[in-house]
Amino acid sequence: MDTDADKPPYAIADPVAPFVRRVLARNPSAFTYTGTQSYLVGTERELAVIDPGPGEEDHIAALVQGIGAAKVVAICCTHTHRDHSPAAAALAAITGAPIHGCSPLSISDDGPRMDASFDTTYQPHGVMSDGDDIGGDGWKLEAVHTPGHTSNHLCYALNGSQALFTGDHVMGWSTTVVSPPDGDMTAYMQSLTKLYEREDKVYFPAHGPQVDKTRQFIRSMIGHRRQRENQIVKLMEQGTARIPDMVPTMYKGVDQRLWPAAERSVLAHLIDLERKGRAVRSGDQWTTA
Repeated sequence: MDTDADKPPYAIADPVAPFVRRVLARNPSAFTYTGTQSYLVGTERELAVIDPGPGEEDHIAALVQGIGAAKVVAICCTHTHRDHSPAAAALAAITGAPIHGCSPLSISDDGPRMDASFDTTYQPHGVMSDGDDIGGDGWKLEAVHTPGHTSNHLCYALNGSQALFTGDHVMGWSTTVVSPPDGDMTAYMQSLTKLYEREDKVYFPAHGPQVDKTRQFIRSMIGHRRQRENQIVKLMEQGTARIPDMVPTMYKGVDQRLWPAAERSVLAHLIDLERKGRAVRSGDQWTTA
């Protein structure tokens, strides 16, 4: 029997580090783990909200309670999937804070996803580019452009703390979905390398536990993607040419309900291989170059 101690801490501004409190949205699923984690970053005088999350009343109320009397300097979104950005407008209306961060992105996806669809209502007051910063009383957040999961994805570095808020680019419980046409495996791998070359000591993701061994974690993520790439090349060499025929072999033991989403990641890998001159496409058939 589950006890209260076993339940995730929903609707609570939970301190997880100096200047950082985490508020978990009540949107758990097989795709979001325990739910979307919003972060209150700053002091009792001034703070920013990172990834305000889904537009659910109890989550917005928990954010407002956690904010208290502090001035909200900015509401910052890492990207515009519907489990990350919809609460921004409501929170801005309540607090008077501007919405800053990733650029708006409206796109009709052409396949099933493991994550939420795009938020077409997102309207920022200002868009942050790589290296732009925003700050308050004793703290500053710097935008780190990390395209791949989506083309508009940003991470945020808390200057002076070696902490990075990684959104969905790096998650603490699973690999992220890279779903074309907006998801791009080439860009995703480049963004992983970009993080590997940084000196962040802790990652605070939007889903799952914090990551403390950051460079080791990134190495494992890069290795996992290279392993998938090698599997695809081997299958093509053996005569398997269609993505739906690759997935049962590559994702044996994975819940079959996730296979349609797995097909999207395989497609992203194949497009990357095509760019490298290692794969050739003809209709729905793929072969080695």
